[in-house]
Amino acid sequence: MLLIRCPYCEEERPELEFRNAGEAHIARSANMAGESDDDFEKFFFIRSNPKGIIYERWRHMHGCARFFNAVRDTVSDRFLLTYKAGEPKPAKLPGASK
Repeated sequence: MLLIRCPYCEEERPELEFRNAGEAHIARSANMAGESDDDFEKFFFIRSNPKGIIYERWRHMHGCARFFNAVRDTVSDRFLLTYKAGEPKPAKLPGASK
């Protein structure tokens, strides 16, 4: 079973307790009502789907219920790092070379 570390509960829990909430660090428009249909579509539906490292939002549904961010490798499905919502994207990942 895949274990995911919740940065708020500070422990690893089974993946069944969590839900993916999409790509992390998406900038929202200050005037969403003023966006064109094409721009709104790009914001709401179009996401990158890279092979390799991705930054995602997750929610600990059956725990603290809080959102957090995670760095995950889509090839191995391995979580490299989790960090609290609102924190910036990490400059360096664990195990990354200089």
